[in-house]
Amino acid sequence: MKMISWNVNGLRACMNKGFQDFFDSVDSDIFCIQETKMQQEQSTFDFPNYYSFWNSAVKKGYSGTLILSKMKPISQTYGINIEKHDNEGRVITLEFEDFYLINVYTPNSQRELTRLDYRMEWEDDFRSYLLSFSKPVVVCGDLNVAHREIDLKHPKQNTKNAGFTKEEREKFNILLDSGFVDSYRYLYPDKTDAYTWWSYMANARAKNVGWRIDYFLLSHSLKDHLKEADIYSDIYGSDHCPVGITLDI
Repeated sequence: MKMISWNVNGLRACMNKGFQDFFDSVDSDIFCIQETKMQQEQSTFDFPNYYSFWNSAVKKGYSGTLILSKMKPISQTYGINIEKHDNEGRVITLEFEDFYLINVYTPNSQRELTRLDYRMEWEDDFRSYLLSFSKPVVVCGDLNVAHREIDLKHPKQNTKNAGFTKEEREKFNILLDSGFVDSYRYLYPDKTDAYTWWSYMANARAKNVGWRIDYFLLSHSLKDHLKEADIYSDIYGSDHCPVGITLDI
């Protein structure tokens, strides 16, 4: 089973930058999208042979998630059942026979860390949500944190910046310790220069000055089913590139 995740930074814009070509060529069983920045009723495109599940933010043009699945899920839910977290369209959960799939767009702590306190609340509540399921879990999306120094080009300069603060990284440690595996690092623990997001400034992508902040996390019981983890760094259309995994499940 092939799964793809991509923060498209605006799905309508990405459609004009090659999204459909990648979507068709990768032929994934499940395709998760973050930052759709649109309401479902604004869509002028469809995806034949896929069931679609949208969770749009109340605020138009902001945030939003979407899952496209060839398989019909047993059930689908939106948000994490906490009102203060559920108006930005950040989470979709699909239940399948052998696992739950959660597509997430984690809140950014913002410049000057103005949203860090909220982010800490989110981390605790989202982790509790993930631990509430009776089946194994696959979590994918833009988690807005580079876990270790190997996961960004300039760690020393970014220790007080959103996405690499000690607080965010510690929450990620706690999440992993609660029963999850970072699929990419499980297969490639020492691979350097493997990034999924690049600033639009200073020609960062051409220089590969990036961060790895997009993930597939797996319950421990699924790690032996992991066959591949990919970063599609040659795919443009957003400031993020797609990531993917192949599971024997």
